[in-house]
Amino acid sequence: MLSILAAGSIFFPGLFLLSKRCLKHGPGLGLSEGDATIVSARLVSSIQAIMASTAGYIIASSCEDIIEDQHWLTSTYILFAVPYFAYDIYAMFLCYWHKLQVKGHEEEGGRPKPMGSAVASYLRREFLMVLHHVVMVTICFPVSVFWRQGKGDYFQGVMFMAELSTPSVCLGKILIQYKKQHTLLHKVNGALMLVTFFICRVLLFPYLYYAYSRYASIPLYTVPLVAPWQCNVGAFCLMAPQVYWFTLICRGAFRLFTGASRSRPPAPLNKPDGGCCPGQGDRLPLPANGYSPVPYQADRETDTH
Repeated sequence: MLSILAAGSIFFPGLFLLSKRCLKHGPGLGLSEGDATIVSARLVSSIQAIMASTAGYIIASSCEDIIEDQHWLTSTYILFAVPYFAYDIYAMFLCYWHKLQVKGHEEEGGRPKPMGSAVASYLRREFLMVLHHVVMVTICFPVSVFWRQGKGDYFQGVMFMAELSTPSVCLGKILIQYKKQHTLLHKVNGALMLVTFFICRVLLFPYLYYAYSRYASIPLYTVPLVAPWQCNVGAFCLMAPQVYWFTLICRGAFRLFTGASRSRPPAPLNKPDGGCCPGQGDRLPLPANGYSPVPYQADRETDTH
């Protein structure tokens, strides 16, 4: 167990550092420290999502009995991936911090925001996302590894596949970062993100209840009545933020495809684009998964996973 946790603790931060170094010093790249940090954080998130989705598909497709069948990859990947959520909290803050440095130099005559103030602002702006990551480490990890007692690997595998929406979210942030909001690629990616997020994150828990209703040969509406109350509470707590983020994505997608963002002139190119970082300053809206429902400025300064 400890060796797998250690491997994950080395892999994700190591991949981040390696990616950042390559983006800064690679031939034809030469990104700045801030840009390299932001792109690297998105790249690591995408790679983790691909790994989790692949593991989830292998697990779910191998379980004929959705309650009793076990797969060695289930607990192994949980142990390997749990350090990612701790790393990602720090990576998101680094993105936020680099954006604040740029904003501070532009708006305050070269006086960046103090670290303590930046941490408080980051936690306030990204409270829901940070809370989600903390819950994954402190509650979902022990529940998935110990409380389940080896049962329900199928459900765990399906939940891994929720990460299928993450690569499109990350690509959307990169396109926003490089001011490609009005390209065809951005619109296609936005549609893909809308569909994958809805299927993989919003419909995920209703599907799990449906799968159990078929397994137990009981009506769907009775599943919450026979399921352990811990399962119902956990499903609600995990699904609620997904529904909230999906509503923000829908609002942003509506504005994107109706061309509302074109009604305002583009911001000057020397302004920071905050594709990876949550808002900077009190004027900024709540994050919206890279496609903010707030006009053009928010397209450049919002972020969630």
